[in-house]
Amino acid sequence: MKLPPANDLIPKLKGKHIDLYLDYDGTLAPFAPTPDDVLPNEEVIGLISQLADSPNVRVSIVSGRRLGHIRKLLPIKGILLAGTYGVEMQLPDGSEVHRISYEAIRPTLDSLKSRWQELTDAKEGFYLEDKGWALAIHARKAEEKEGLQVLESAEKMLTQGVLGEHLQKIHSYRFLEIGPTNADKGHALRYLFDNYHWEAAIPIYLGDDDKDEEAFQVINEHDGHSILVSKEIRKTRARYILDSPTEVHQWLKAAFL
Repeated sequence: MKLPPANDLIPKLKGKHIDLYLDYDGTLAPFAPTPDDVLPNEEVIGLISQLADSPNVRVSIVSGRRLGHIRKLLPIKGILLAGTYGVEMQLPDGSEVHRISYEAIRPTLDSLKSRWQELTDAKEGFYLEDKGWALAIHARKAEEKEGLQVLESAEKMLTQGVLGEHLQKIHSYRFLEIGPTNADKGHALRYLFDNYHWEAAIPIYLGDDDKDEEAFQVINEHDGHSILVSKEIRKTRARYILDSPTEVHQWLKAAFL
């Protein structure tokens, strides 16, 4: 089904209070060469700073990146930063919220990390990312057959005994991650709605990949506006579409500045 362009929303948003939730990579900025590259984008920083200064807009960034990365990418006061899919948050006043104990999960991740390194080391196209709260293998740049074989071997290590009650598997295209059970953007938004929602504000969420789908669902349940950022139409819970970070910037300026 073809989604309507998000530009159709602009007349409905003028002058309204907005709770604005934004993914970072692929939504506000192009993807970095690797997940551990932190490349601040001055245009993004300027745009989010302007939005944060608006009396009608409250800004939250909800990302799969670790919180430390998001802080460096967006060194802006007065916005909410949610890293590792919302497990670790920095509130607008600068205080932090951790939605699970780091000590409860890190020993398992340390044990698994060496085993996953053995699978990926010396193989081209793989990237093992340690987020602190989560561990991920990226295989998009690997040869397809080898990539799928490595991910299958890595997944076999994630037995229920390893996962326990605190950890889960997170799948995506040629990607495997182990992280907290509440490392989920849908869970993060439910938490934010319960604890920090701006009363009577219209909630809006912009995101670009499958890990944003649960967030789209939560926004839809709250009568908000869910916006997919993608050049291609795909199966999605989002109700509107923009085609690129460049178009996102243009849309945000037209809607709120």
